Amino acid sequence: METETATRWLSDDEQCTWRTHLDVSRLLMHQLEKDLQPFGLTNNDYEILVNLSESADQRMRMSDLAAATLQSKSRLSHQITRMENAGLVRRENCESDRRGLYAVLTEHGMATMQKVAPHHVASVRKHFIDLMNPEALADLRRSLGPVADHLRGRRGKI
Repeated sequence: METETATRWLSDDEQCTWRTHLDVSRLLMHQLEKDLQPFGLTNNDYEILVNLSESADQRMRMSDLAAATLQSKSRLSHQITRMENAGLVRRENCESDRRGLYAVLTEHGMATMQKVAPHHVASVRKHFIDLMNPEALADLRRSLGPVADHLRGRRGKI
């Protein structure tokens, strides 16, 4: 016996909020990507460089980096190969686990981060942060925090 449940359609306000969120997400990521292009980087490249630069010894296990960047291991491997060819990162074997690999930030990768980060932050400010007052930013953080927590909790269940 099938149980039917009524679809909870979005109200006009909810629909408008949802579509505004989608528009802002797409437009902002497109703009940030465009602003990284003069440096020869993509958003994915930059995210990997940030993760590695903020990690102990500027290295992460490939599996942890894949999880942190929401990429499949295969996709990350291709991404790291491209970044290796650019001299931004290198792979190192994991001594405690012969099957494991580390992605390691190179000196050139760190120099690239130090060069690009001020421009990226200026772009984030120009296209996002500085368009809202501090109260609106705090409200946004409080509003989106539970959504982020919910989705992080579901990652292992998908």
